[in-house]
Amino acid sequence: MSIALREPPDLDADPGSGIVARRAVIRWGWRLFRREWRQQLLVLGLLTVAVAATIWGASVVTNSQIPPSYPTFGTGAARVTLPGSDPQLAADIAMIAGRWGPADLIEEQNVTAGARQSVQLRAEGPHGHYNAPLLGLVSGTYPAGPGQVALTSQVATRYGAHVGGTWHAAGTTWQVTGIVADPSTLADQFALVASGQIRHPGQVIMLLGPAAAQELLSDQTVPGVPAANVSVPTQQESGVSPAVQILVVEVLGLAFIGLLSVASFSVLAQRRLRALGMLGAIGATERNLRLVMIAGGLVVGATAALAGTVLGLVAWFAYAPTVQRDTGHAVDAAHLPWWAFAIGILLAIATSALASRRPAKTMAAVPVVTALSGRPAPPKAAHRSALPGVIVLAVGLACLASAGGLNGLAGYNGPGSSGGGNGQTLFLLGGLVAAITGVCLLAPLAISVLAAGAAPRLPVAIRIALRDLVRYRARSGAALAATTFAVFLAMGICVVASIKFDSPLNWIGPDLSNSQVTVGASQSSGPGQSTPLSNAQLATLTTRVNTLAASLHASAVPLESPSGLYQVGPAAHGVQNFTGEVYVATPQLLATYGIKASQIAPGTDILTMRPGLAGEPHMEMTWDIGGVSDSSIPPPPPGFAGGTPCTLSNHCLASPAIATVSSLPSGTSAPNTVVTEYAVSKYHMQAQLFGWLIQAPAPFTAAQLSTVRQFGNANEVQVLTATYNPSLADFTRAATALGIVIALSVLAMSVGLIRSETAPDLRTLTATGASGATRRLITAATAAALGLLGAILGMAGAVLAGMAWTHSGPTATAGGVPITDIVILLIGLPLVAAVGGWLFAGREPPTIARQPIE
Repeated sequence: MSIALREPPDLDADPGSGIVARRAVIRWGWRLFRREWRQQLLVLGLLTVAVAATIWGASVVTNSQIPPSYPTFGTGAARVTLPGSDPQLAADIAMIAGRWGPADLIEEQNVTAGARQSVQLRAEGPHGHYNAPLLGLVSGTYPAGPGQVALTSQVATRYGAHVGGTWHAAGTTWQVTGIVADPSTLADQFALVASGQIRHPGQVIMLLGPAAAQELLSDQTVPGVPAANVSVPTQQESGVSPAVQILVVEVLGLAFIGLLSVASFSVLAQRRLRALGMLGAIGATERNLRLVMIAGGLVVGATAALAGTVLGLVAWFAYAPTVQRDTGHAVDAAHLPWWAFAIGILLAIATSALASRRPAKTMAAVPVVTALSGRPAPPKAAHRSALPGVIVLAVGLACLASAGGLNGLAGYNGPGSSGGGNGQTLFLLGGLVAAITGVCLLAPLAISVLAAGAAPRLPVAIRIALRDLVRYRARSGAALAATTFAVFLAMGICVVASIKFDSPLNWIGPDLSNSQVTVGASQSSGPGQSTPLSNAQLATLTTRVNTLAASLHASAVPLESPSGLYQVGPAAHGVQNFTGEVYVATPQLLATYGIKASQIAPGTDILTMRPGLAGEPHMEMTWDIGGVSDSSIPPPPPGFAGGTPCTLSNHCLASPAIATVSSLPSGTSAPNTVVTEYAVSKYHMQAQLFGWLIQAPAPFTAAQLSTVRQFGNANEVQVLTATYNPSLADFTRAATALGIVIALSVLAMSVGLIRSETAPDLRTLTATGASGATRRLITAATAAALGLLGAILGMAGAVLAGMAWTHSGPTATAGGVPITDIVILLIGLPLVAAVGGWLFAGREPPTIARQPIE
């Protein structure tokens, strides 16, 4: 039996027949997708997750930031504070409002509520011109008349008040009408009354518009009102705008989507080779054949984009409460960048369609007989140069070098920094895209290098796997590029986190452990306010703290604070000052953590558990710093520009002797850095009692923590319990896990598709007696090779990008990344990929003698 093939007619010669042909092949493409959707589940799943991650990331970026002026100015452009003791208060308010237009008045007064902590009473209208970000109704109604009050949830919980009940304060019984909050600072605690209900306010705040800001910015005073304290927000736009951050998230997401699409459609085109050959045999032109693949790309892209959008929105609405808790401001889950979503969906569909064009063009050019046989065309020799990838990578590194590092990203204006803002962020964005593109362009060449370096003594299965990677380099190169991108992303996050958070000056992590609480030694008269205690009050509080510690089966360690630490000279990544308190290393504190006097070298000034602090340059220890000016702005510490020289006569010691003692607690609010009694005595420091650290041998129970909080309310002192804050290790572990999950998903898709493409070769091997172990080894070697190359290229690209961005060497750039994360990425990823390839391969093909007809 013979089959006669004829040349396909030129269907595009007649416009009408061309339209009919295009409709026919589009319907064919749709039928292929419906028939093969199970085979494309992995591709669809990965693309869906990529789109969902982009949608979720854009939502988080949009809602995680608010303008820095909101907690103070609302939407106003200037703020004037008048003391309640101003004898002409009403006249001054009228004059300011008449001169600069409408103003919002906020009257504040601290009142005593029973025998507990005082509460700040605020009188303001809920519907002002500028105070919308400062006031929000949670439940009930706003107070509208005399005797009515609305409380924040913290105040209501503290005093057991509820909507419809009463609240006693300042000798008055108030009717609680609602629960309110400050949306810009949810931790703010206050009681709200109607405007004009405070007879003797402690101070009056006026929020003014842009007309006042222009005039007050230059003078900082109100003519005719000497008692007025004027403040105007400055550098509100010095940081990175949310729009630019959303753009960064979308570009990275779409780059990953594009790489996945190229890898998947390259293999899907080969899988459909025989079907395309049948279309060509019945008269379809090359344009029609390309259209089949492009239509499939559009369908896959649209399906993944829509499903990813739904999944991303669901993930965002579930995560919104966490964002609100972590950021400390109200989050409107419906406040989303719909414009960014629309652009992202359209670009995701377009990216999938464009990714299908190249394999479609390649498959359409395959002769009909070759296509019907199901065998790919013999690979053509092609000279591949590393020059394009090197050039693009160099351009990316140059852009990153111009982005200003973390200082430019944050708009830092400290010594040696010129700020940067959005302009430098665009350099960062362009540099990231170019660097990633350059590394991905080098991926196919890396496959050739790996195959060329394979020793002849390697098992034949491994050599077959490497040969297939080179033979199908168009598909394997795209898969390697996607894997490289995942590792680049993970390593990039680790590098940035280590640069930003690995500084011993800027210590991050949990403030206390679960077995620690602190009690302050000053009276908390209101949010952010404290009053020193008298000697008699302090003695009484000391007895009560010791009694509390005994009831908790813990010890109370006094915390005395005599000095502070600073770093002068050029700031590193915007970090200059030491964050945290420096306490005295009393014998009781050292004994609590098992530190003996013999462990402290003679002449040591400071003990710390912060790794690297002992080697920080330009350190200064200061003590007894006073002289706060009337403008409430403290003078520069000794040694700083504008300050006095750092000498002992100025209570400043340059380059103190610092020793690292790992036994000290690591919490940011715990005594992780202490000054020795030797230094206290030698430099005649005056230590003051800061509070107490209550250290228990085991984590506190919920009942014990409730007892501690009740103690703070009853004694009007601040208590601090353990609060989880992510540490550098948390950032790097999360980034490493994310990169490995993405990389393994890409490898599973890529290896599965590549090995399915070489199914005829597996049939031949099986027919010649190859065992299941050989087939497993081929798949495992394929996955391991892609994983190893992706890990090497991704890590190298991320380190090079970090070096260019920070203008530093490899040690300074990646030295803070935990070695375990590097080992996991470099060794663990290929190992897990190899194990997975071994476990999920090895099944004997159902047919050996012939390839099934699709």
